[in-house]
Amino acid sequence: MRTGVPGELHPDQVGLDRHGLTYGPMSGSAGPSDRGASMRTGVIGTGRIGSTLARILVAAGHEVVLANATGPRSLAPLLAELGPAATAARPVEAAGRADLLVLMVPYASVRGLLPPHVVQDKVLVDATNAFGGPGTPADLGGRASSELVAEWYPGARVVKSLNTMHYETLAVAGKAGGERLAHYTAGDDPKAKEIVAGIITDLGFAAVDTGPLHSGGILQQPGGPLFNRSLTEAQALAWI
Repeated sequence: MRTGVPGELHPDQVGLDRHGLTYGPMSGSAGPSDRGASMRTGVIGTGRIGSTLARILVAAGHEVVLANATGPRSLAPLLAELGPAATAARPVEAAGRADLLVLMVPYASVRGLLPPHVVQDKVLVDATNAFGGPGTPADLGGRASSELVAEWYPGARVVKSLNTMHYETLAVAGKAGGERLAHYTAGDDPKAKEIVAGIITDLGFAAVDTGPLHSGGILQQPGGPLFNRSLTEAQALAWI
């Protein structure tokens, strides 16, 4: 696990470092699926990890709507970089405009971030990590952090995903040569997991289903055996 570097990342957003990746054209890679490319993905949280996700989504042919705590004006430089496929809004507006929403904010700010009705029936990707202190998993009494997110947003189709990889790896690993690295999906809605898996595949990664929101989420979150592990699809499937 990375040691804390002041100003680098919020502890909730720290995942994997790079581990011996080689870069180059990815053989056999497919373009965006019709399903994934037709969706507008909302990303709430535009720190290093959220901004990186936005960049690779746009590069894969997706539209994104971005939001953060400081407002749309603060996102002007990122929007200029991303071009017409990206827009900015406040969190509630982004949730309303998006077909799928990704939370990349500190876990402590998730509860109350949005009115529950704006994510009713939407796929809500919980990419947050619950820490009780720097590098220390929060004590959730044996529950998965995403289970609590599902309780705070009843009616949302919550999927735990995109929370285990450091932003530097996320930025380049989808275009790296060799076997694809795994991103995981956990949830109780099979169709929602399928939608998230399609986006993961579009981005050049392998989607690996870890099971229901409780057991699969625990595998992925801080303290779980899949957190901070750089695994290929074959390695992840063999472990699970």
